Amino acid sequence: MQQFLAQASSNGAASPRASASPVHLRPQPKREKEAPPAAAAAMADEHQELTRAFSGMGGLGVDETALVSALGRWRRQPEKRTQFRRSFPGFFSLSAGAAAGIERCEDEFVRHLEAEFSRLKDAAVLWAMHPWERDARWAHHVLHRAHPPPVLVEVACTRAADDLLGARRAYHALYHRSIEEDVAYLVKDANANLLLGLVTAYRYEGQHVSEELAKEEAKALAAAVKSAPATTKLLVQNEQVVRVLATRSKPQLRATFKIYKELQGKPLEEDLAGEPCLQEAVKCLDAPANYFAEVISAAFKDDADKQAKAALTRVVVSRAEADMDEIKDACAKQHGSKLVDAVAKNTHGLYRDALLAMIGK
Repeated sequence: MQQFLAQASSNGAASPRASASPVHLRPQPKREKEAPPAAAAAMADEHQELTRAFSGMGGLGVDETALVSALGRWRRQPEKRTQFRRSFPGFFSLSAGAAAGIERCEDEFVRHLEAEFSRLKDAAVLWAMHPWERDARWAHHVLHRAHPPPVLVEVACTRAADDLLGARRAYHALYHRSIEEDVAYLVKDANANLLLGLVTAYRYEGQHVSEELAKEEAKALAAAVKSAPATTKLLVQNEQVVRVLATRSKPQLRATFKIYKELQGKPLEEDLAGEPCLQEAVKCLDAPANYFAEVISAAFKDDADKQAKAALTRVVVSRAEADMDEIKDACAKQHGSKLVDAVAKNTHGLYRDALLAMIGK
């Protein structure tokens, strides 16, 4: 093991430009000009420092301080982590086939990372992973450990269309089957069709909205809510409700939800209080920043369970480079306090430092 780690560390110290480039899933942007020699040298030094931070595994300990420093310096620079993964093949390997372009973290070393960085509560492991792999592992955890579906709903409803597709491809590479077949086979309750529709969605991401369609579907949702008690059938089993939530673009759905509120005098999510999976989907599709602020707040409650506390790491790591500023604003509006102050008050040690570095000031 020590010999392998030494080899991995040696590979990691090399310039990222020397490693093989994977086949990318998206059209590649025009090449930028070569970095000046001084900037390239500084980048190489940063990668070497982070490689050393990861390379003490096997009983010799890791440099957690160096990792926390990188969390702050590399905030909103995912390309640096991509280059780091490619230059450290001892821990990350390129996936082939449908998942080409993902630098996958080997399972054996995920376990080592979790053990060695235990004081950071998995934040180091999740931060280092490709975002698609991260989402695929979360989805698999929900489906195969019989956990409630909120995390799966979160992944399906708050990711961009290409990122959700990427997570599905990563799932193929990691588990040799599709996420949709696992959902269809393993989810036995009334939420099965909704979850299947959400994870397989590839939503239009433009800003075009049809007001006529929004009015029509808002009325259809209101009718479904009104008729549900009489039919004794859960709304999540209503084909039209599932179709609307699983296919429409997010701007289109927000227009529909707005009209629903005007018609009914209250938000749709309030009418779904008895169906948590459906309610969660609406929250994530309508106002993800507000949803994530609620998740963070729940993690700090005195009666928070293990899953609620773990959600703090999940949200900070996955949203640090997506919509963290919006989440900060939502936290301030909901609770009248800054997110960084709440995190500083309720967490401790290097774990606190890592979260604050990812959140930013």
